[in-house]
Amino acid sequence: MNAKVAFEISERLPHLALRMKEHCARAMSYARRMRHLGLPVVYPGLEDHPHHDLLRSMVNPGYGFGGMLCVDMETEERANLLLRHLQNTAQFGLIAVSLGYYETLMSCSASSTSSELDEEDKQRAGISPGLVRLSVGYNGSLEQRWAQFEKAIAAFRREAAVPALPSLTCVAE
Repeated sequence: MNAKVAFEISERLPHLALRMKEHCARAMSYARRMRHLGLPVVYPGLEDHPHHDLLRSMVNPGYGFGGMLCVDMETEERANLLLRHLQNTAQFGLIAVSLGYYETLMSCSASSTSSELDEEDKQRAGISPGLVRLSVGYNGSLEQRWAQFEKAIAAFRREAAVPALPSLTCVAE
């Protein structure tokens, strides 16, 4: 490791715990709020997730269930429409296949990070063509970011002409 990388790590490590707590708390808040809007959310912090109890026994209660969540938009076309509104209409996050950034990063998993899997493997893993993965960021206030999300959902619903989506049934491995 070169000196610059070592220095950057030493500068960021002291506040990693604060960033992770915010990352996880926002993911839980978004998951609950998205569910309230009628969106089919997959998040291990929600009690109906098939692995919730197992994960609850393993996680550090101060940090929650992680900063990743998914919303199933059913089709790739609908997923991409939502992603475009989240990024371009509301500036909620960035379409990217990476993780671990202070901005919210989003992707349609079936056509990006999991595109090499065959359909049977995707189905077994619970990856529908319209599964949108969100790595929740922690910049801006929670309420500001939530208002951006609501703006994107409203634009999506107007354009897609759908009031809500059915709830997703999680696929247990």
